[in-house]
Order: sequence, then C-alpha cells, then structure tokens
Amino acid sequence: MSDVAQQLDVLIRARYPILYVVSWEEDRAMYLLLKIARAQKKNLAVWTATDGMLTVEVASGLRETSDKGRKPLEALNAILQDAQPCIYVLKDFHPYLKDPVVIRQLRDLCHALRRSYKTVVFLSPLLELPFELQKSVTVLDLPVPGRQVMEGLLDEYIRDVTEGQKAKVALSRRDKDRLVDAVLGLTLDEAERVFAQALVRDAKLDASDIEAVVSEKRQIIRKSGLLEYYDPEEEMADVGGMDILKEWLRKRGRAFSDEARAYGLPRPKGVLLLGVQGCGKSLTAKAVARLWKLPLLRFDVSRIFDRFIGSSETNMRHALQTAESIAPAILWVDEIEKAFSGTESSGISDAGTTARVFGTFITWLQETSALVFTIATANNIEALPPELLRKGRFDEIFFVDLPSPSERREIFTIHLRKRGRKPRDFGLDELGGLADGFSGAEIEQAIVSALYDAFDLGREVEMRDIIHSIKESVPLSVTMREDISALRSWAADRARPASSAQRPADGKPEERC
Repeated sequence: MSDVAQQLDVLIRARYPILYVVSWEEDRAMYLLLKIARAQKKNLAVWTATDGMLTVEVASGLRETSDKGRKPLEALNAILQDAQPCIYVLKDFHPYLKDPVVIRQLRDLCHALRRSYKTVVFLSPLLELPFELQKSVTVLDLPVPGRQVMEGLLDEYIRDVTEGQKAKVALSRRDKDRLVDAVLGLTLDEAERVFAQALVRDAKLDASDIEAVVSEKRQIIRKSGLLEYYDPEEEMADVGGMDILKEWLRKRGRAFSDEARAYGLPRPKGVLLLGVQGCGKSLTAKAVARLWKLPLLRFDVSRIFDRFIGSSETNMRHALQTAESIAPAILWVDEIEKAFSGTESSGISDAGTTARVFGTFITWLQETSALVFTIATANNIEALPPELLRKGRFDEIFFVDLPSPSERREIFTIHLRKRGRKPRDFGLDELGGLADGFSGAEIEQAIVSALYDAFDLGREVEMRDIIHSIKESVPLSVTMREDISALRSWAADRARPASSAQRPADGKPEERC
C-alpha cells in the first residue's frame, strides 16, 4: 500500500469526517478508495453533478443502487440519512463550496459524521476550500506515480504488444530505465498515451522513441502553465570566470547518484546566486543542466498567483510536486526577489496570499527529500525576504560580481569564438582593460554592436569597431554605481564569492589568487 493509501486508510478508520483528495487521476484515486472500502467492509458511493449518487461497491456484495439526485444539497442530505458505513466520493464538488447554504450543510454534516462510520471524500484536481471549512477538512495530495508504478506500466505495455504481435520491442535494460525516467512526472493516462504514440509512429518500441517521449512530456508540462521544460544549449565553457562557483558545482555533479547515497552524502538542496545584473547568473543555471545531464525546469513564480483565494497556494504545491515527480531535476527560479518582494506587506496588500505562497516554497526548500536541486537568482538583495537567506534553505549563497580583467578577457574570447572570429586576431588584453566595469552581457553587446557597424560598412569586424562600441557604451556599473557598491558591501561577509578575482567596494579591479 502506498503512503497516500495508508494515510487515507488511517484517516478513514479514525473517523475524520471530510477528506479532500487533490488529483487529476480520478481512476487511480478511486482504485485506492475501493481497496480501502473493501478492507474496512464499507460501502463506496460516488456522486457527480451529471449522474447523482451511485453506490458502486456494497460491503455485502448483494446489491447496487442508484439515486439520481444531482443537486449538491440532496446528496448531502442523502449522506446524512444513510445509516450504513460508507465512503462517499464527491467528484468536482469544489464549485458548490461557494454556496453559503452548502457550506452550512457541510458544517452540520461534520458533527454527525464524527459519530458514525461514514466519510466524505472530495475528489478534484483543484483545491478550493472556503474559510469556514478549513478546520473541518483534511487535504491530501495524490502524487503522480513513482518509478515502481511506471516500471510496472511499461512491463505491462510491453507484454501486451508482444503477446498480441502488435509491434516489435527492442529495449535493453538501460533503455527501459531511460524510458521510465522520461515518463516520470506524468499521470498514468499520460504515460500510456506517450507509449502508444511512440508505438503508432513506427510500429516498434526501441531506444529511438525515448526522445519522442521526452518531447511529449515537455508539452504536457508546459500545458500546466506553471513550469517550463527548458532545453539548455549553453555549456559551462560558455560561462566566463566564476572559477569558485564552477568548482563547487563540479563537485556536486555526482551527488544525485546511488553511489553518493551509499557514501553517506546528503542530497544537495540548491544554491542562491546574488549579484550584478548581466554577470552570468541565469547562464550558469542553464549550463549546470548540461553539465549534470539533468532536466531543467524554469519556474516563473509570477504564474502561481491567481485571483481566487486558495488557488495560488494550490498552484505552488502543484508546481513543486511536478518538479519532485521527475526528480532528479534542476528547478530554476529566475529573479526570485520579484516574486516574493511583497511578503512583509502581504497581509495588507493581498490578504496574505504572497506570504502563504512564500511560506509553502521555503518550507519545501528545507523539508523536501526529493532529488531536486534549486538554483535561484536575484539582483536586488534588499527585496529578498530575510527568511530566504537563512541557513538550511540553500546549501550556499554565492555573490556574482562584475568580471575582473582576466575574466573579461575570457568573456571576449568566448563571444568572439561563438561568432566565428579568431580571438587571437584581437587585442584581448587591451579590450579587457577598456571594458572595466562592464558585465558579461554588456561585453557581448559591445561585440554585437561592432559586428553590426562592420556589416553596415561591408567589411570584416576589426579591433577599432569593438573599441568604438565600448567607448560609446555606459555600463550599469556607472549608471547604478551606488546600488552596486551597496550590494558589494552587503555581500562582503554574507555570501561566498563566485570568483577568486575579488573586486573591492570602490569598484576598482583587483586581482587576487
């Protein structure tokens, strides 16, 4: 019996009056509840707005009855009057929880159910719970199937297609493991559909179908609107400087393996990258996914917030559960301060929604046991809630500063080579010195601007074009000198430097071994 099934079994035996199971998988949830009803020798009845109340399982096994009352109040009255031990599953009942009469009836029903062997179970993909029922209802999330369930589904599917000679199956043990990894995070129905799609395409199931399954999974995750399955093209070689951060990440590349668990290593939680805009924080997040060969999920927290009370918290839980379900994975939260900057005033501005969503997120950061590595980036330290910086939320907090002269030289090399030019044809030391105070993004734009100028003149780009672009640009370190100085001062003894080349608070470059 799964953890959720055991929890449901215990709560029903303990006479909890109303349970709320949040899941898209009605069939899977009904299967669990049916097993529990049989084990506890109880009836099982299901109500829907289309069919009314239907008794689908009777403990005696002698009868099956149907009551076509479709109105929610009629269903609740029928539950109240029934004398038999029973589990009542009310599907998609959440729209009726806005009716004050229904709410009152449920509160009355709670007191009666505590003295009986009857339990009401709301089953819905959405959690919308009125304030009046929050103390009476216990909420459970049915997580998507884990590896063991998906392995069983794949084995069953392979047996079906081979016995019926419907297709050829050519999967090694490693291929099967990769295919199971590809469907983790999907529901059983979604997994069956992607297996069927792979089969229909060429009448065979082999290693070539793994990427097709992954592609379909990307679409399914994107449809949720909460997470984006990001395909990084960037590599760690595209990141200039940040030698300390790179080495720290390299050492944790094998931390998700069974070998690491056997060695006694705890799972890595994540890293918070603070620093100046345009200095490679987001680029590093993308490159880590390629370095570790893990899926990268981009989490836009602004999509979480919904106009309905309670929906934002549900969205956050759903997004985090999705990330956990496809673990091991990397969860990338870009510019996290913009999402949670209003936490302190949340009680006044949005009835506490931001504070509750933030609380759910930081609790998950600290408590989750899933192999999900969180990379959060931030530009404005003052906008970050102090709770996020507390030890235990992230493994480390790194400060990403403006690049040093040697790092600027490396960044010029990267971007010139990326655009088909030979770095040795340019005076990299001179360019690195001229671009003092430039971020990596600003160096890239200086090269792009020089290419446009040279292209307009009908000739190859030259050193003088890049020098001209640099001199024409006003870097952010000048425009926001005071803010960057304050950021450096804060990070001096509160964050670990991402680079061994440290810059002092006055903004002048200084090399340090």
